[in-house]
Amino acid sequence: MIDRGILFSDARREFEKRFIARVLQRHRGNLSRAAKDLQIHRNTLGKKIEEYKL
Repeated sequence: MIDRGILFSDARREFEKRFIARVLQRHRGNLSRAAKDLQIHRNTLGKKIEEYKL
């Protein structure tokens, strides 16, 4: 993706944002279940949701 000027860090952030959004959708917005599925703490998920404005 370097050809088009996309940095790895930007690509990683976009992937993480979309991945989290899909998991949240699968669990119908239930943060506890989504966090368990993602294997991260619920508070961490909350911060990611704020960061990515999900």
